[in-house]
Amino acid sequence: MKPLFEFFIKLFILSVILWGIIYAGLESIAVDYYSLFLAWFMVVGNTVIGYLLFDYALDKSQSEFTKFVFGGLTVRLLLMMVIVAVVLIKNVVVVNDFVFSFFAFYSIYVIVEILGYQKKNKQKKNSA
Repeated sequence: MKPLFEFFIKLFILSVILWGIIYAGLESIAVDYYSLFLAWFMVVGNTVIGYLLFDYALDKSQSEFTKFVFGGLTVRLLLMMVIVAVVLIKNVVVVNDFVFSFFAFYSIYVIVEILGYQKKNKQKKNSA
């Protein structure tokens, strides 16, 4: 199976499991699901962009790879900070629900992103 397709399948499965846990576990607690969804959407978008940048840069020279991966990481981080600041300043969400879920989702999805990098790297080495 192609790593890109496998990565998206894993993201989908993880998302379904997480949302199932959220709905089952937080059923009796008053939670703003819009805040959770916005945090999830931002983190998943960040993860997908990061993996696509890595996938694009993998066959490039070392300097190009570094520019795309680490430069992309820097730009993504700055963009996420700006978006989070705007969301919080505009009072679009319930702050506690958004911040907690953002950090929780980010912690989970960054692991998936790194595992995707490792899988792609391993496949490249095996084919060479």
